[in-house]
Amino acid sequence: MIYDALIPLIRQLAIEAGDKIMEIYNSDDFEVKQKSDDSPVTAADEAADALISAGLRAAFPDVLLVTEEQADSHKIKGDTFLIVDPLDGTKEFIHRRGDFTVNIALVEKGVPTRGVVYAPAKQRMFYTLADGTTVEETGPFDPATIGSVSPIRVADSDNSALMVVASKSHRDQATDDYIGKYSVKDSKSAGSSLKFCLVATGEADIYPRVGRTMEWDTAAGHAVLSGAGGKVVRFDDHTPLLYGKDDYANPFFIAYAPGVELKKA
Repeated sequence: MIYDALIPLIRQLAIEAGDKIMEIYNSDDFEVKQKSDDSPVTAADEAADALISAGLRAAFPDVLLVTEEQADSHKIKGDTFLIVDPLDGTKEFIHRRGDFTVNIALVEKGVPTRGVVYAPAKQRMFYTLADGTTVEETGPFDPATIGSVSPIRVADSDNSALMVVASKSHRDQATDDYIGKYSVKDSKSAGSSLKFCLVATGEADIYPRVGRTMEWDTAAGHAVLSGAGGKVVRFDDHTPLLYGKDDYANPFFIAYAPGVELKKA
């Protein structure tokens, strides 16, 4: 994989997909359909998926592509592939809460190594550079021209006063019970893969996820966090979270800054 070619492309595709999403988001109304697994899907999901998939397939025809909105792609197996969630946080989108993201990642030998997370309604974008380090870009988010970028790094965590980020739509008692094992200064809620990015920037120290996710939900955020010095491990045994699993379903996991002293489940 030629990272110097990949990174500008996934940045461009994320912004272009974000523009399409925002056109629909700002319209008077949009249709919400149900997929076979009862999860919602909108025209924004479908338009963003079509744009990103076409761009990636044209540029990298020999690289496997897995995308949430194309069920046939879920049958693809390999330890190196591109993986896309064109609109992560569809529920946030439907309720016009803004916490939704465009996610594109490269997985190599089971590990997300490069990725972009773009939150068009929040006007925040994070991505790995060709060398694997992570930056945040600030507007105007022109697909053809890179704006001002700043390197980001995880916090030097204080275990007596941790900042926790958790799911906005899926927080439950099991999550609260686990968070209760830590000395928490404050906690915040965020939707979609933004939670990984808040740990990556040092705005939070730890993001535990005690609930179902799929690899396309997490790969881009995982890559962004790794490039900022963070880690993502399984909830049960604290081994690295790996990708390319048979059904692309994740176990429970914890994303965190390395200074956090992890507690057992």
